[in-house]
Amino acid sequence: MDINKKLVEEALKSRNNAYAPYSNFQVGAAVLTEDDEIYSGCNIENASYTPTVCAERVAIFKAVYDGHKKIKKVAIVGKLGDYTFPCGVCRQVIREFCTTDCEIIVIKNKEEYQTLKFTELFPHSFGPDSL
Repeated sequence: MDINKKLVEEALKSRNNAYAPYSNFQVGAAVLTEDDEIYSGCNIENASYTPTVCAERVAIFKAVYDGHKKIKKVAIVGKLGDYTFPCGVCRQVIREFCTTDCEIIVIKNKEEYQTLKFTELFPHSFGPDSL
């Protein structure tokens, strides 16, 4: 199976686990590490809003916890029928751990998705090499 399709499936599956009682906006994400491992995550809301965490960060932090420090691809699905792009905080976290050619896959549904280079999404980012 094509790796992008696998990431799309994992993100869609992860979306089902979202805890979004306040916004009702369920998001799923899947990331592919440099070692070709897949980690998935979903958004988890909180009544206080600030402690809410996005799906992309959940997936990335799970990968980092397991020792994977480089992400090659990130797949994101929100409301089916629309493309959902990562928020600013997630873009910064992706930047921290993405490879130089990292791809972002935004998913409309199982059959429709777009692939962008991270630099298209966040062209003038601040990252580890900026320090």
